[in-house]
Amino acid sequence: EARKNQHVVEIKEIRMSPGIDVGDFNTKLKNAQKFLSDGNRVKVSVRFRGREMAHTEIGRDLLNKFAELCTEVSTLDKAAKLEGRNMSIFLSPKAGK
Repeated sequence: EARKNQHVVEIKEIRMSPGIDVGDFNTKLKNAQKFLSDGNRVKVSVRFRGREMAHTEIGRDLLNKFAELCTEVSTLDKAAKLEGRNMSIFLSPKAGK
């Protein structure tokens, strides 16, 4: 009975590129907020291709903006970290949810 009611926390991933436009960014933000309100963790990653690797600060700014806009429903687990060609952050739902 108790096992039937428990919720398995999944890690959902949102992937973007550094040149994402405002409308697409807002759509991904809305999806992430939905995942967080459902109680799942979210990994937000930016993929750098070719010469974009020379401008990783654009991706870092993008991820910081994303995390800032999600502060009402989430807390930042891991800050922006570059791993190969991907830079990612982890968000987890707030405890009160």
